Amino acid sequence: MRFLAVLVSFVCVCTARSFELPAGSSQCLVGVADGWNSSHVTLSYYEKRGGNWQRVGGEWKGRLGSKGLVWGRGLHPNPGGGKSKKEGDGRSPAGVFDLGGVWGANKGVKKHPKTFYHRVTSRDLWVEDSESKYYNQFLTLDHEPKTKWEKKAQMKQDDYPQSLKMFIAHNAFPNIVAGGGSSIFFHIWRRGGAAATAGCTTMVEEKLRWLIATVDPGRRPLYVLLPREEYKKLKPEWKLP
Repeated sequence: MRFLAVLVSFVCVCTARSFELPAGSSQCLVGVADGWNSSHVTLSYYEKRGGNWQRVGGEWKGRLGSKGLVWGRGLHPNPGGGKSKKEGDGRSPAGVFDLGGVWGANKGVKKHPKTFYHRVTSRDLWVEDSESKYYNQFLTLDHEPKTKWEKKAQMKQDDYPQSLKMFIAHNAFPNIVAGGGSSIFFHIWRRGGAAATAGCTTMVEEKLRWLIATVDPGRRPLYVLLPREEYKKLKPEWKLP
């Protein structure tokens, strides 16, 4: 069994008012939902130019967890100590997150040379068992899955919506909280956007491929996901796009 730490999270010990986006970040995808219980999101992409965030291109639609949003575990603080994401709650994690690697069904994908990419096989696992020391981590077996546990943790095969996915660093290694939510990705939406998710952010394949091709790990790409009113309130404090 081989464990691969794709992305190392950054520890943020701060209050809501002292937090702001990392100075070294110059790429940011912003997702805004109508409210905490909405499973629909409007996405837009920004780049920092001359010290200011500027939107690149137009907005596009995506889907979130079927129950809406809840505060996730990322770079941001949890304002007011509100509820945080839990495994199986059907909500997408809100906040500010680094982006990790990419997994897909094909040999390769158009991407930045420094972006990690792994072609998924039957031996690849993503662990959603909160009692496992590998919770919310990627594993590759040195054998075909045999046990019930291994088979349950298999990354999905022959499933178009998950044939291409990028990791959203919620509750990510090495700061993982058991039961705090796992396997959060960008991936292709289901039924043309008619279906919500279990917590991921989904979109049309064309936009996902564009996003993967655009992000540069050297520019520390981020994902900001918030309900509209929270976004408006926190934008000046957190220096959001």
